[in-house]
Amino acid sequence: NRNDSEKWYCESFSSSAVIPVKGLTSALHTQRKRPSKKKPSSFLLCATTTRPICDRREPPPRFMRCIVTGGAGFLGSHLCESLLSRGHTVCAVDNMFRGKKANLEDCKGMPDYHLVMGDCAKIEVLERAEEKMHGVDCIFHLAAINGTRYFNERPDLVVRVNLDTIRTVSKFATNLGSRLVFTSSPEAFGEQPDMPLSETSPTLFPSPHFHLRHSYGASKYLGEVLLQFAVRERGLDARIIRPFNGYGPRLKGDDYGQVAAIFLNRCIREEPLQVHGDGTQTRSFTWVADLVDGIVAAGELDEGLDGSSLKGASFNLGSTEEVSLNDLAEVCLRISGSEFGMVHEGSHPGDSARRVPDVTAANSALGWSASVSIEDGISRCWSWLVAERDAKIK
Repeated sequence: NRNDSEKWYCESFSSSAVIPVKGLTSALHTQRKRPSKKKPSSFLLCATTTRPICDRREPPPRFMRCIVTGGAGFLGSHLCESLLSRGHTVCAVDNMFRGKKANLEDCKGMPDYHLVMGDCAKIEVLERAEEKMHGVDCIFHLAAINGTRYFNERPDLVVRVNLDTIRTVSKFATNLGSRLVFTSSPEAFGEQPDMPLSETSPTLFPSPHFHLRHSYGASKYLGEVLLQFAVRERGLDARIIRPFNGYGPRLKGDDYGQVAAIFLNRCIREEPLQVHGDGTQTRSFTWVADLVDGIVAAGELDEGLDGSSLKGASFNLGSTEEVSLNDLAEVCLRISGSEFGMVHEGSHPGDSARRVPDVTAANSALGWSASVSIEDGISRCWSWLVAERDAKIK
């Protein structure tokens, strides 16, 4: 009975936890594989947060067949888990360029989970996902080339992939009459200096003569343009989400990854933290479970909680706790116990001095706000990394 509220028993790293999960089928309990004690599960780690990643506050208004492009990535895999736990049918689509099958390990055994490996810029790949679920009600489009080094080193790849995928996905959703939730980025605002960033803040890009960093932000901006056209001219029900500096288990920590994970990975390797520039630039680091909450709400709600139309609406999802890179480095060093300190290096070209969101619209229409502090989130990430390291040693 999908309307039953059931209990899911799992083990955290230090104690047993009983977590209520609404909209979870009985079959899920019997078919889902229990994670091995030898391998730490980021699903279980996130499930011990203040608001569990696998359980939004209210049951969904209806059950949907969902495609998640980029479903094997950091944010996509957490989104797949959340949707499945809420009773939706999910097909992850990923070509594994940056995603990993291992990120979806906790989805295996769930009765309504499917995986299609392929490039979502090809409409036949999306059609295979549709066939597996016998239809599509909502598409969550997360697939993109991300990572600051890619922005400067391969702007051609970044622009091509990000624009080709949104064109194909929006056309596919329009033809099917499906809802579309597009994960854009605060990078779409470029070097806008006025903070906080609202949904209507102007975009400001400098000349590419100076640097190519904004290949990513510009591609996201143009993706929003294409979606707004489809909403106005083709009747597409599309919503736009801009996640601010998400972090949590599974976030890439290599040279092409994001700063929070890069810092923690250097701590675990007992290396000094490399801070670009003077470290005073600020970001709004947002715990992955909080971001997933907002993305799920954008897909599930037919209209805003305030009665507003969500068609063509855009929302900034981010913590309003503004943290400098120096402060982030200090938090990582303190929590990890690392004695290797930090070193300052040359800054990335085009690096924004500040970035903090205005989340008034998300709070009003989606009932959304961030709940996890940077101290708490980094502590949870560190626990997961240590458990991963210890599992490999064993």
